Amino acid sequence: MKLENKKIAILATDGFEKSELFEPYNGLKKEGAEVHIISIKEGEIKSWDEKDWGESIAVDKLVTNANVSDYDALVLPGGVINPDLLRVDEDALSFIKSFFDHKLPVAAICHAPWLLISAGVIDGKTVTSYNSIKQDVINAGGNWKDESVVTDNGLITSRNPGDLPAFVDKIIEEVLEGKH
Repeated sequence: MKLENKKIAILATDGFEKSELFEPYNGLKKEGAEVHIISIKEGEIKSWDEKDWGESIAVDKLVTNANVSDYDALVLPGGVINPDLLRVDEDALSFIKSFFDHKLPVAAICHAPWLLISAGVIDGKTVTSYNSIKQDVINAGGNWKDESVVTDNGLITSRNPGDLPAFVDKIIEEVLEGKH
């Protein structure tokens, strides 16, 4: 269990891409990490599963009560709805930015780089994303690459659910490396 004694936050809300939350969640837990679902709402949040609402997951903490110093890394699942709702929430953006301020690993997949743009942390970083937001990333100063996983000084990005195995493996590797 490579991640024993490690705590990882997953920031999400309704409309997260089902596989992009559950696969990292289960993969990180399997390696011994304690994983918390952080959100802007209490109770449960619902996934988006291809063409309709999917499985829900319980929220462990509101973002307003979450502290970056409690965690070793942050995971940002995609989907279209989830990051679009989070990117207008100042508490969510502040939480994301605090991981960069503390030089902790941050992993974002699919449309989640929208959150990096809105948090003001993507300028000058080499990243990937879902193809439809490539121009948004470039316009925000990101150096976009079409690769399954791109890592830049603790920032891990991937394009889509097909990249999840490599994405989860890279999260584990970066958490083990610690601060960047």
